[in-house]
Amino acid sequence: MSLNYGSPSPIQPLSLGNVVSAGLRLYRSHLKSYLKLAFNAYLWIFVPIYGWAKCGAILALISRLAFGELVDQPEPVEGGRRIVNSRMWQFFIMGLLMFGIGVGLIIPFSIFIGIITAIFVGSFAAGGSINPTIILAVSLLTLILIPVFFIAVLWVQARFFVVELPLAIEDNVDGISTIGRSWELTKGHAWRIVAILFVGYLITIPIQIPFAVLSTIIQLALVSLSQENRNLIFLPQLVNLIMNLISAALVVPFWQSIKAVVYYDLRSRREGMGLKLRDREI
Repeated sequence: MSLNYGSPSPIQPLSLGNVVSAGLRLYRSHLKSYLKLAFNAYLWIFVPIYGWAKCGAILALISRLAFGELVDQPEPVEGGRRIVNSRMWQFFIMGLLMFGIGVGLIIPFSIFIGIITAIFVGSFAAGGSINPTIILAVSLLTLILIPVFFIAVLWVQARFFVVELPLAIEDNVDGISTIGRSWELTKGHAWRIVAILFVGYLITIPIQIPFAVLSTIIQLALVSLSQENRNLIFLPQLVNLIMNLISAALVVPFWQSIKAVVYYDLRSRREGMGLKLRDREI
């Protein structure tokens, strides 16, 4: 087994730079096929339930193909597709559970915002003006807790960063156990993955900004048109959705490649040479 994407040894732990550079090389060297899969995946989003399951399976397929390159066992797209499609509904179950975890993170933050709002409104309603002491205390609390919340979100995201890869690659894994598997693999490595996430965002944000600007310009141009013709009232929102999906499709192969490298690295650290694609030993 050999690795030609930035690691001098297949079982040597990869540095932050190695992980990102390996992800970029995978992305560039398979740009056409990965982009085709990404656009195909996001087209399925418009089909409820079945399409969402299909989208999750296709995105996982990108990571599976990238992992095959890392372990020097490249796999044809159709061969990998057959494997992930056989567990398509398990990807859907995984997605539902991860959505629930996300909601569980958002609820405390929403409660916090609600409490802050209630304090301001209650103070103003009671005295006709807002007490400067209350403003200072709430502002300090906000400055402390909001960064803590976002750091906590990044940490949780790091623990579930490779959540779909065990399901796409390993045997005897389902939509529930793959979540625990990700938690197990990332144990002790969360902050390093947070750093990888940060660098990845720095790389992908410049790609997404032009789409955000273009989407805003188009929406502003369509607002007046939709006001004149009520049948077009949802057109700006549709254009915004399409632009967001195009932007996401351009960067998601990079992220799926990064996930494959991180997953490879985590398994190398914990399990040494015993890496495999499902149904195929290395």
